[in-house]
Amino acid sequence: MEKITKSDAEWREQLSPEEYHVAREHGTERAFSGRYWSTKAKGTYVCVGCGLPLFSSETKFDSGTGWPSFWAPIDPAHIADKEDRSWFMRRTENLCARCDSHLGHVFPDGPAPTGLRYCMNSAALKFVPDDTKAE
Repeated sequence: MEKITKSDAEWREQLSPEEYHVAREHGTERAFSGRYWSTKAKGTYVCVGCGLPLFSSETKFDSGTGWPSFWAPIDPAHIADKEDRSWFMRRTENLCARCDSHLGHVFPDGPAPTGLRYCMNSAALKFVPDDTKAE
């Protein structure tokens, strides 16, 4: 996969201030405040920075945490993991594998079949609804 790199000015022009803070500065939105934490529509969640498909609504579940949570990515190669030792914890940070945007973290307390909870920031995602119109 070819990497996408942009200057800080290009990222700031493309993203809203909240999206920039989360995706480029590794920020976290407040629980229950993001636009997708309770979305139940069918579709695909893509990276806000580059549009790479990350998660399907088919793997989304209500984790009770206030952030969109998924038990598996569309393709594991689309998610890059990085050790995160901030906040006096040891966690696994998830980044977009193509543009290095911060997405959230993965935890080992999710449902079957993976037992994983990909806890994402809404500001790092863009939801693309399934086209359900009859043609």
